[in-house]
Amino acid sequence: MEFKEVKIPAGDLITYENGKLVIGDNPIIGVLRGDGIGLDITPVMQTVVDAAVGKAYDGKRAIAWCPIYSGLEGLQRYGSEFPEESVEAIRYLKIAIKGPFTTPIGEETHVCLHCAHQQYHGGKCDKCGKDDGVCERFRSINVRFRQHLDLFACVRPVKYFKGVPSPNKYADKVDFVIFRENTEDVYAGYDFERGSDTAKAIIELIKEKTGREIRPDSGIGVKPISEFGTKRLVRKALEWAKNNNLPSVTLVHKGNIMKFTEGSFAKWGYELAAEDFGDTFVTEKALWDEMDGKMPAGKILIKDRIADSIFQQIQTRPGEYSVLALPNLNGDYMSDAAIALVGGLGLGPGANMSDEVALFEATHGTAPKYTGMDKVNPGSIILSAEMMLRHMGWTEAADMILHGVEKAITDGHVTYDLARLMKGEGREDVTEVSCSGFGQAIIDRMS
Repeated sequence: MEFKEVKIPAGDLITYENGKLVIGDNPIIGVLRGDGIGLDITPVMQTVVDAAVGKAYDGKRAIAWCPIYSGLEGLQRYGSEFPEESVEAIRYLKIAIKGPFTTPIGEETHVCLHCAHQQYHGGKCDKCGKDDGVCERFRSINVRFRQHLDLFACVRPVKYFKGVPSPNKYADKVDFVIFRENTEDVYAGYDFERGSDTAKAIIELIKEKTGREIRPDSGIGVKPISEFGTKRLVRKALEWAKNNNLPSVTLVHKGNIMKFTEGSFAKWGYELAAEDFGDTFVTEKALWDEMDGKMPAGKILIKDRIADSIFQQIQTRPGEYSVLALPNLNGDYMSDAAIALVGGLGLGPGANMSDEVALFEATHGTAPKYTGMDKVNPGSIILSAEMMLRHMGWTEAADMILHGVEKAITDGHVTYDLARLMKGEGREDVTEVSCSGFGQAIIDRMS
């Protein structure tokens, strides 16, 4: 396949056959550096991955990295922060990993992809003075990748690393994976401004069909949750639990209030488990009604929890959860809340997946004030790469990275963010290292 800017290196193209990825010894993996500190952390991740793969397989395997461009690099090469070629390249390669991208959050008409400053005109940036990075405001690049590639599952493992200061006394019990639906609910983008024709029409339609009044000065959002979208997300969560020998899957919802959206999410999830995994999963109701609370050997428990209560339970009883499946908005909140339990986003990995394509990512922002300083914690994208290696079936290399990260933290060789917290708790043997220095500390401790 021919591309304009993307140059496919020599290596093995990943294919999808009979429901499985086929991966050779030299797979071609897409890499998007991202904006801001993505320029610092992404190369460190590549160095760590290359070292782990080389050590794990005695040089018999290696990744062929294929640069793909979006954000600032997309703007400079294509004149667009979200080039269609980048989407097609990821679809072609099947697996890619990316750094963070700038996301405009204000009402200004333009944003600078160098420094994230927002302003009401194009051309030169009023803050950093650069004239090659300002573009019209846009919808999140991350969200558009998910939607264009139909990456319906946002997967976030959350695990405590010994030595990381945490605000929660049960943090050492945290070890679960969050599956968040990526294409429906609020991410569908059906959000209509107060006074718009669409908002007025919806208000009038609801009054006509139900007799219920909505204040005319209301903005209107539509929250679609479908049986199709729910079941494919829950299927991926159930498969993860089954393939990794995990004890339970929890469906999280607000069905006590939103019975036909979030309530249906739980209902359809249970239906899918019964239809496709009936010999593997046991419901919580059956466990207590029929089995006296004793789990049969080799079975996995499927249960559900109301969204507001789960936020308490992951703090007070995190050991009771191993896989959680949620609609989009609650999954968004849950992911960040869970990462806070174990010390913050610096060590939070993530991926967005369909059945064929997976895009792994740093889960934090671009922090442009630190760009080029070789300062920030690259842990999120490194652990996302560890997750990527497991997805590829290269568990030996993944284990090396995980061990290296754990040992570097235990030894106190960490970046400024963790060093500050550790020293604040009275630890005196902490060595503050740079972004690349943390990568080297991980490599030095691989085994």
